[in-house]
Amino acid sequence: MSTSKAKTPQTMKSATAAKKLGILLSAAPAEFQEGPVSRDELNALQADPPSWLTDLRREGPHPRQVVAAKLRVSISGLARGGITGPLTTAEIEDLKAENPDWLGRERAVQARVREEELRLKQRAKA
Repeated sequence: MSTSKAKTPQTMKSATAAKKLGILLSAAPAEFQEGPVSRDELNALQADPPSWLTDLRREGPHPRQVVAAKLRVSISGLARGGITGPLTTAEIEDLKAENPDWLGRERAVQARVREEELRLKQRAKA
């Protein structure tokens, strides 16, 4: 005789869900910030994002990993450039237009890192 337990939904902290969604937790609505997020809720947000999520992804403020990706640099490169907090899309575009020296250097470093990773990956296949 086996007894089956009711399956409890898998949940995660709102900070983890925000990271998976690529948004800044502090910019999300209070109801998202306050409670745990189930795997089903996360999947629903990814499949059919509500307007607040679409707006956050489009306009920001963006977390550092998203800022780094949009600028094509590493998170460490952002820190070396003096960028330690979140930026909006407009601020990111202003930085791109301004193209400070540090941004060019960090993009070059990131390009070399990617080339080396590709070289090692191809070497491993051979």
